[in-house]
Amino acid sequence: MADLLVAQRQELLLRELRAAGVVRVAQLAVRFGVSSGTIRRDLGDLAAEGHLVRVRGGAVPAEPPAPAAAPGPPSTPAGERTLGLLVPSATYYYPGVIAGVRAVAARRGARVVIAISDPAQPRDTQQIEELRAAGANGLLIAATGGSRVATPVLAGVRSTGLPFVLLERRPEDPYEPCEFVASDHRQGAFGAVRHLHRLGHRKVALYCHGSPTAELIREGHAEAVTRLGLDPGAPVRCGRRHPPATPRQHDEFIERCLAGGTTAAVVHSDGDAITLLQRLRARGLRTPEDLALIAYDDELAALAQVPLTAVAPAKRLIGESAAELLVDRLDGGRQPVRGMLMQPRLVIRRSCGAPPR
Repeated sequence: MADLLVAQRQELLLRELRAAGVVRVAQLAVRFGVSSGTIRRDLGDLAAEGHLVRVRGGAVPAEPPAPAAAPGPPSTPAGERTLGLLVPSATYYYPGVIAGVRAVAARRGARVVIAISDPAQPRDTQQIEELRAAGANGLLIAATGGSRVATPVLAGVRSTGLPFVLLERRPEDPYEPCEFVASDHRQGAFGAVRHLHRLGHRKVALYCHGSPTAELIREGHAEAVTRLGLDPGAPVRCGRRHPPATPRQHDEFIERCLAGGTTAAVVHSDGDAITLLQRLRARGLRTPEDLALIAYDDELAALAQVPLTAVAPAKRLIGESAAELLVDRLDGGRQPVRGMLMQPRLVIRRSCGAPPR
């Protein structure tokens, strides 16, 4: 991440600050692959703009969270309602989800304890036990691995005896009774390809450097190609999550697109879309004229040199809805088992060739 633009790095820094409530210079320097002096300059710039307050070794938000506009329904004391939140990241994609969870917890008199999983070295079971030890009596879980949680994993979660809601995950068995709140990523990918088709593109490629979302994006892309009668010969690349994609892999994808007459691509994630945009510019090529792009996630897309049209999942609403389900369950509600799928929206910017709106 050392090659992030200053604005991109500072935006990520602010996202982490909002999610965690405090940031440390040393930790940020390691995470972003830059020097401590660079992070201190970023913090100084953001403090001057009123976004944060410098403290020894790091920073805290400039203002405390605003109080809730109106109290929620009567509930049990906060000490008896603690939401254990397991997510794979606090710096990309999930800050919005975390903010939604925290907003509901504040409104309904609960507290949140968080654990950050490592997709490269998953230890979900141990972290769930650590959340229990920290007082969690309900769980919000974005498990490592794919978007569909295997039945044995769900059995392990159930063995804790705690109510739980899956976040951006669904049961592998569609008939497994389980509460979840997730984005409909297949619909999001389908909508992106359909938009490009309406702009006149007949060959729409797909680039996914693997994530739990990638499999669903690939399914949505494939369905759109079939239903819309597009040329199936456009490149499709879905690599492994680890290690990160290399510049050579980005260049090879561009070469395949150009050689086969592909004129547009859907790219997951924003970081890969920005890198592809930069590699295109290095070749003297233009976006959208030579290759139109739509990013998937909308975390950094607006900060690209050519602002990227992007699929934007409703991250904060995902967190809010999951937390509401869990607090309802902790309050002893007799609601039926509920599952929610939320359709992402498409944010139009310059990179697809349509007028921004």
